[in-house]
Amino acid sequence: MVQSINTKVDLVVEATSFMGTARYGKIMIGDKGFEFFNSRNVRDFIQVPWPEVDYVLASVMFKGKWIPRFAVRTKHNGTYSFSAKNTKQLLRGIREHVDPSHMVRSLSFFDVIKRSLVRLFNRITRRGSKS
Repeated sequence: MVQSINTKVDLVVEATSFMGTARYGKIMIGDKGFEFFNSRNVRDFIQVPWPEVDYVLASVMFKGKWIPRFAVRTKHNGTYSFSAKNTKQLLRGIREHVDPSHMVRSLSFFDVIKRSLVRLFNRITRRGSKS
């Protein structure tokens, strides 16, 4: 059995981890960190202490009505993507432990397309000015 890093639990929500294939389990928010435990495999878990969390990225749709998934970016170990049944409630619980300025919206589909077109245009204009 895995030892939890939390001494006090604030919130437990059913969730899905998108590390490789989808894994179903529970996310636990506590006083010491963020934890995901797989419901099928006891040894499959993710534990991130609060000082290790760098950013929390949320994919927001329909002007905040629906948040399909979010990601936790750590300072050293990369980004972990999740989806939860009550994502808004979960993000509000995370906001108590993470600085709200480090909770950001991820780029939308159109923002990504716009950014790539601007970069392409800038690259073409730089080549033209060098000649």
